[in-house]
Amino acid sequence: MEIPFSHVLLFFVVLVSSHYSKSNLFCSADPTDGFTEVPLTDANFELQKPYNIPLDERYSFVDGVRKLWVYADDKPHDPSSHTQPRTEVRIKGLDYSSGVWQFEGHGFVPNGTSGATIAQIHGAAHGATTIILRIYDGDMRYYSGNLIATGLYDRWFRLNIIHDVDGGKVTVFLDGNQVFQVADKGPGDLYFKCGVYGAPTNISYYMESRWRDIKIYKK
Repeated sequence: MEIPFSHVLLFFVVLVSSHYSKSNLFCSADPTDGFTEVPLTDANFELQKPYNIPLDERYSFVDGVRKLWVYADDKPHDPSSHTQPRTEVRIKGLDYSSGVWQFEGHGFVPNGTSGATIAQIHGAAHGATTIILRIYDGDMRYYSGNLIATGLYDRWFRLNIIHDVDGGKVTVFLDGNQVFQVADKGPGDLYFKCGVYGAPTNISYYMESRWRDIKIYKK
């Protein structure tokens, strides 16, 4: 039996409309859906910088943008520390050891910064950190390994890091899209950080990142 053309056309329209609606529904999902924003004050932003240099020589906060920079031959953040140089924001007063927590911030890394940790979750049952996100030649990597994203130089990007402590996993979103997921390293005294922190090796002499609209969420 021959099917009238009008019926075929109607079926095609319904099929396309259904696919378009589902696509829109998927694209409208946001990593912060289902989370509650935790209010932040100035007291929640602790600055770590080379111990022998004034803060304003490694950090600025202008028009809502936090600019953090450091040099490869800078001192560590504490005279007793043997770690690499850093200028970082440490989210203070919101340490956690259970539940589901999320960091959100819009970041910017200028061309030339390489071998620099720009965001991390500090603390773990095994090791010093749960996750480290580093920039190498404009690409983001998990520590110095897994490639997470490319082409991040000289543009603003939205970064979301979700830590499900009870579920034992960390999920990373860039510009609203999930780009990486990994098992965590067990519960501990956990907190979020962002800025610039030199990797153990292969770092550029000058390292910088900028951050705005930093938020913390939890379930």
